[in-house]
Amino acid sequence: MKKIWILLAVLSLFSCKKEVKKDYSVVSGKITDKLSDSITLYNSGRTYTKTITLKNDGSFVDTLKIEEGHYWLNDGENKIPLYIKNGDDVQIKYNVNSFEKTFKITGKGSKISEYLSQKHKIEQKIIAKGTAVYLLNENNYEAVFHKEKDKLITLITNFKGISQSFKDREKRNIEYAYFNYINRYQRYHEHYAKLPDFKVSEHFLDDLKDIIYSDEGDFKFSKAYRTLVTNFYSEQASVLAKKDSISESLAFLKVSSDIPTKIIKNNLLFNDAKYGITYTENLEEYYKSFMEASTNKKQKEEITKSYNKLKALSEGQPSPKFKNYENYNGETTSLEDLKGKYVYIDVWATWCGPCKAEIPFLKTIEKKYHNKNITFVSISVDKVKDHNKWLKMVKEKEMKGYQLFADNNWNSDFVKNYLIFGIPRFILIDPKGNIVNSNAPRPSDDRLEQLFKSLKI
Repeated sequence: MKKIWILLAVLSLFSCKKEVKKDYSVVSGKITDKLSDSITLYNSGRTYTKTITLKNDGSFVDTLKIEEGHYWLNDGENKIPLYIKNGDDVQIKYNVNSFEKTFKITGKGSKISEYLSQKHKIEQKIIAKGTAVYLLNENNYEAVFHKEKDKLITLITNFKGISQSFKDREKRNIEYAYFNYINRYQRYHEHYAKLPDFKVSEHFLDDLKDIIYSDEGDFKFSKAYRTLVTNFYSEQASVLAKKDSISESLAFLKVSSDIPTKIIKNNLLFNDAKYGITYTENLEEYYKSFMEASTNKKQKEEITKSYNKLKALSEGQPSPKFKNYENYNGETTSLEDLKGKYVYIDVWATWCGPCKAEIPFLKTIEKKYHNKNITFVSISVDKVKDHNKWLKMVKEKEMKGYQLFADNNWNSDFVKNYLIFGIPRFILIDPKGNIVNSNAPRPSDDRLEQLFKSLKI
């Protein structure tokens, strides 16, 4: 009997030492010839971002409490794809100056990230083709991406050390990415081949007909699937916008509100509203539609914060200020300096295609109203490293009016106070410094001159 009690005690001791499941992961490593004193970890949608400090020798270690999924680690030059889940202990080592030869990722949970790095190399070869791939005829275009898909399927199928459940999800993810390339071909070929009436052949999009747009598991796992779902409902919103003569942003909210799966519905609503609410021309209706449709308390609270800030940007409210922004002549300009006239502000950047497309129209409007009661201001949100690029573009495109360089790009107080998340963005301020329209029509929009005429500018 005594021996039995001793045996039970020993078994009890061993059971007490059973490993506790970790609710965190660890990422560590060493970067030789580091470019800065920190690296950045973020997810694909940049809803999560964390700065990790590097020691003098380039080593680092950080404990993470984050959702399982795909992330990127960026040192300023190299982007490293990672898949992180609780319990992982991943070590990363490489030399910045010879990344391809020296990169190594090891440790518990590192196999998926190792696979993603190899996948990234295959995808980069497609990206290296640039826009030329969209000039191909549809058969050759499809062949390029079908070949890439086959390579990726082979890679994940034969990769050792990865669970079958992950492989199955990843294979679907690869298929979804392929479908996205097929889905975009008509729009991209039309643009780059300069064929405004181009249409794909009758059966080119047949594969997309079998996609089910309500799989919450794939929605969480696959960025490619999320893109397909978003595009599917965006197309429905475009149809509704034309049918009911409403804005596409409001139509998207209405379409998304009918999605039966809660996670997909709330995600689409929130992702659209984060930016859509800053562009809408009917703030009250937009906000009401979002609040009625969403069932996510935290997301509703965040959109409510934006709504309250935007109410402070309504017509007649004092405009947020910018002070001592560098102008093209090397001096400084503040908003206060421009009082006494209407001020039409263009927030732009040298890398922004839609911004550059507006420049000819802006020059035409500026010339027409040159001696009127209005001042034209362009504020660049380029980074400091692109300062010379800004100067060069202003000169080459002969941009007129006040050409200013924001003091801290996207983090400038003026930009943040106006809740500017996308550019180009146009703002009209009256001679007293009060807001006329915080989301004014673009120069290419006929409504801009109608607005100017209504104000007797």
